[in-house]
Amino acid sequence: MREDIQPEIEISRQEIYDGRIIHLFVAEVKLANGGTSRRELVRHPGAVAIVALDEERNVLLVRQFRFAAGRVLTEIPAGTLEPSEDPAVCAERELQEETGFRPGRLTAIGGLFVAPGYTTEYIYLFLAEDLTPSWLSMDDDEAISVERVPLSDALAKIDSGEIIDGKSIAGLLKVARMSPL
Repeated sequence: MREDIQPEIEISRQEIYDGRIIHLFVAEVKLANGGTSRRELVRHPGAVAIVALDEERNVLLVRQFRFAAGRVLTEIPAGTLEPSEDPAVCAERELQEETGFRPGRLTAIGGLFVAPGYTTEYIYLFLAEDLTPSWLSMDDDEAISVERVPLSDALAKIDSGEIIDGKSIAGLLKVARMSPL
């Protein structure tokens, strides 16, 4: 942290909603200038997202209806962390549940805060390679279709606006930068 930028100090916090995945709080904070302000915060347990790349450099993409977006989105496989779960364990499970493949090699490639202005959600990004079929049952509330596309086509889907999900864009671009197409 730069020395000239001071952190905000939490004075109080009130829980507004305690859900299965998210928790909503309103906090009062003391600012560096001595004033106070109100912050709305969504606490989230974190998640993983996986760029699954086969031996021909095809990527496994999933399509599913996203209620908040109000439409079907094309994304890389992803899922929410269970309490105290290791992100790599979660990534392997989610990849199996959503695509039917298990990674022979799983590499952490970074991560991102989804929207740090109001949520704690951090997504760990992984590259999955050496894929082998290994199906786990999908969650009861998911309806997902899987497509396999060349990495270059997945990048074109970003450019065309077909892939508009932030974690998918970040993961695909990171993998593309790691090695030539």
